[in-house]
Amino acid sequence: MTDKLDLTSPDLVQQNIERISALFPNCITETANGKQIDFDLLRQELSHDIVEGNKERYRLEWPGKREAIVTANLPTTNTLRPVVEDSVNFDSTENLYIEGDNLEVLKLLQESYLGKIKMIYIDPPYNTGNDFVYKDNFTQNTEEYKAESGLVDEYNQRMVANPDTSGRYHSDWLTMMYPRLKLARNLLTDDGLIFISIDENECHNLKKLCDEIFGDNNFLTEIIWKNKTGGGAKSIGWIGLHEYILCYSKNTYSIADISIPYSEKTASMYNKKDEKYAIRGPYATWPLDTTSMGDRPNLKFPIIHEGVEIWPEKQWLWSQDRVEEAQKNNILVFNKQSDGTYKVRFKGYLKGEDGIIRRGTPLSIFDGPYSQDGSKDFQELFPKSIFPFPKPIKLLSQIFTIRVNNTTPNGDIILDFFGGSSSTAHAIFKQNAEDRENRKFIIVQLPEATDEKSEAYKAGYKNICEIGKERIRRAGKKIVDEQATQQAKKAQELDFEPNATEAKLDVGFRVYRLDSSNMQEVYYRPKDYDQASLDLFADNIKPDRTAQDLVAQIMLDWGLPLSLPIERVSILGKEIFKIAGNALFACFDKGIDENFARAIATEKPLRVVFRDASFANDTAKENVKQLLKQLSTDTEMRVI
Repeated sequence: MTDKLDLTSPDLVQQNIERISALFPNCITETANGKQIDFDLLRQELSHDIVEGNKERYRLEWPGKREAIVTANLPTTNTLRPVVEDSVNFDSTENLYIEGDNLEVLKLLQESYLGKIKMIYIDPPYNTGNDFVYKDNFTQNTEEYKAESGLVDEYNQRMVANPDTSGRYHSDWLTMMYPRLKLARNLLTDDGLIFISIDENECHNLKKLCDEIFGDNNFLTEIIWKNKTGGGAKSIGWIGLHEYILCYSKNTYSIADISIPYSEKTASMYNKKDEKYAIRGPYATWPLDTTSMGDRPNLKFPIIHEGVEIWPEKQWLWSQDRVEEAQKNNILVFNKQSDGTYKVRFKGYLKGEDGIIRRGTPLSIFDGPYSQDGSKDFQELFPKSIFPFPKPIKLLSQIFTIRVNNTTPNGDIILDFFGGSSSTAHAIFKQNAEDRENRKFIIVQLPEATDEKSEAYKAGYKNICEIGKERIRRAGKKIVDEQATQQAKKAQELDFEPNATEAKLDVGFRVYRLDSSNMQEVYYRPKDYDQASLDLFADNIKPDRTAQDLVAQIMLDWGLPLSLPIERVSILGKEIFKIAGNALFACFDKGIDENFARAIATEKPLRVVFRDASFANDTAKENVKQLLKQLSTDTEMRVI
């Protein structure tokens, strides 16, 4: 409650709206001006006859929806600039950490990662009344953009409070989420999945929103995550013990199977051994007699064991041919009862015939881990709690170990564009270390400023990105050190030399930061400048931009993943950036001529990019272009 006096007369209209809301809550709607009465619905509530009003439709509507659609479709000229000094193993890693507004970043990733993301996990603001939401505005100029994006203003005015007393409380949240989910869908592979954490405040709206964006036929499940053991009740009602995780697919028709590893509890049931143990591991047994199926006469037959006929109580689970084959292969177990009869059970092995551990079907309830486990994970790396409510590593591992169509996750890209403290990156490192896979991540986080009174600020972290990057560094080092210790211990116990050629865990990450384009304004709007102004732009690239900045923007423009290997070489004294071998050559030095063209043509690059200022004149540029076309027919040349 505020201590300030209102100093205004009572708002009688608002009081009347509240009275009507108490009687007819379904007649309250949200408009651009806040809460209002839907008079058509109110008239219907007060009439026994059908009242003609707006045409009814089955769809989700809110003030700002059209704006959200336009926002998603607006192009951007912004770019991502590499921050090598904040990165770990920049030249070799395939993981990305991107600082900036996730809406702009998602737009920039549309070409390079279109249809390439296997899984998305996000933990967006829950809209509890205490959260902040993004306030999108793309009519601003460059300076306004910088001020609002956090690139200049350390207090990051791009984030605005969304209290539950706001007249557009739900609408503002939906307007924020819609364009981001719409763009995220484009990035998923055809069999890709998205998981979204949420609580009861917006779960219902998020479900409707995702039904519209992904299609209700692509809804897979609403996971109930039991994340608490108890606690205080709300002001009225039940003690909340759970949150939700909504799961959608890009295209359900591309999915035949979804599986997860057996839980520790399930795996512990497999505790018996037989002659197949070396390949198939331990086994557990289950009754072959079943009463849960409909009446099937062909499943009623005797099994002969030691000269005794064994009949089912109702019927067997398997056909006679399958039973005979199982009996021959020692898959059946006969347990003699005190009355001399037998109960028949069958063996289920932990591993398949290929020696790979079996997997199960995921359940729609996650019984733990608990929310406080996320804080414990974080505090293993940081001495103080400087980030509230990070998601537990075990929760994310349950999601990241899900397989679609039983394909291994080796090389899969997982995207989290509400990165927070980088729990996703930490979980991927840990899971890759455990199952020796190579999942890759893209983390996106707005550099939201930390409160000056917070422990995070006092510890030297001025924004959330600084916390997230440091967590990735510390988590990677901890996991690598643990691996080395375990390997050394095992080598000592078994008396062998550690395998030096074993693939190393990728615990690095390339940092990129969202910024305005590397190009001068004249590059995009030459018609707005006269000849006198053009003389000021002798070079159409901003003077503070580096060659690495240009390489990143070119890769995005040409649809190349930012994780591709980048090599610097020198040819005829000029620096060349070679991206993924011969996928792209970029050279920004001056004095590009036919001799240089002949030199690079021998390597047959698929694409070559130069600066416009690299050539003495237009004739020299055209000569180089024609010579490359002649000597390397598949090479495409462009200039910036």
